[in-house]
Amino acid sequence: MTTGHIKSAIPWGIIISGCLISLMTFGPRSAMGFFQLPMLMDTGWSRTTFGLAMALQNLSWGLGQPVFGAIADRFGTWRVLAMSAVLLGGGLYTMAMASSPIWLHVGGGVLVGLGVAAGSFSIVMAAFARNVAPENRSLVFGLATAAGSAGMFVFAPISQGLIDTFGWSDSLIFLSVAMLAVPALAIALRGNAQSGSQSATDYHQTAREALQEAFGYQGYRLLTAGFFVCGFQVAFITAHFPAYIGDIGLDANYAVVAIALIGFFNIIGSLGSGIIGQRRSKSAILVWIYTSRAIAISLFLLVPQTGFTVIVFSIVIGLLWLSTVPPTNGLVAIMFGTRHLGMLGGIVFFSHQIGSFLGVWIGGYLYDRMGSYDPVWWIGVALSLFAMVVNWPIQDRAVERPAMVPAQ
Repeated sequence: MTTGHIKSAIPWGIIISGCLISLMTFGPRSAMGFFQLPMLMDTGWSRTTFGLAMALQNLSWGLGQPVFGAIADRFGTWRVLAMSAVLLGGGLYTMAMASSPIWLHVGGGVLVGLGVAAGSFSIVMAAFARNVAPENRSLVFGLATAAGSAGMFVFAPISQGLIDTFGWSDSLIFLSVAMLAVPALAIALRGNAQSGSQSATDYHQTAREALQEAFGYQGYRLLTAGFFVCGFQVAFITAHFPAYIGDIGLDANYAVVAIALIGFFNIIGSLGSGIIGQRRSKSAILVWIYTSRAIAISLFLLVPQTGFTVIVFSIVIGLLWLSTVPPTNGLVAIMFGTRHLGMLGGIVFFSHQIGSFLGVWIGGYLYDRMGSYDPVWWIGVALSLFAMVVNWPIQDRAVERPAMVPAQ
């Protein structure tokens, strides 16, 4: 085998382990919407209370992302993923035992959010990028995103089945115990930014120098602004779509089918986005995705809402769901390399989670004030058009570094 072939080989052991971790950490978080109505029925809390917990979860996820990314870059991915299991499992257990809103906010909000941050796409993808040649990164980023989508597909029926059989509280405890599998899976991803087959090709920078370079680059700022929109839309639908389906008079089973379909077709969309990103402009892919979201949401609101239209919408939005992640992370890697990818990708994702915080919280707040989710849907349409505009001028090229020398 030639040296070129060795460099281009995909380390499937690392990829499979990372994909399983994405499935495990993203799955329970994506099923939170199923717990809303049974929890509120038992506790008497409002949708604003639950929405605030989910908003705190998304904000904690975003705040923790660049911090855990920087820790993984320096001290190793395994340590951060093991921390994810402790935080996520502890948060789900605290949420299960919550006797007042404050414990729902601490457990289901802060702890679960930090746990997902420590085990998120950005952490896994940074490990992938260090071990995969540039020509294969878009593909493996798509695989990691698709695995998270598979978690959504898998955990939707599991969560609803557990709730129907054991109740919402015991179901959360079962999910918390399942998180113990993450540290074992993470062994294959051990190593930091200076390890891996691709580390020698990166430039040496301190974290401060990397941050100054990134925020001084227009393409990075535009990418960060656009990813806010993805968070707003995805988090709103995840947290409130099951309740919305009930509000329009459909059986609760449609909610299970809808979330499962979103998760399943998200697998296809994420893989497709990763494969297309191997050959096409990643910024152009983002423009297309956000434009398509605006059209899909608008049509869904304008046509009669039936079980059939819910299913069609779920399929379409699933194809567009996290298909933004492979091109977004791919652009960060192209712009700056992999040495600080965990941190810089985490900052872009922080913008995503600010959007998530607002999408979940505003969804609950406006529903309680106006009795309808429609205003939030239309806000999502307007934001899609904004994201289309800001991603348009981004170019798929590395930042110029005339004074830099390769790391020794």
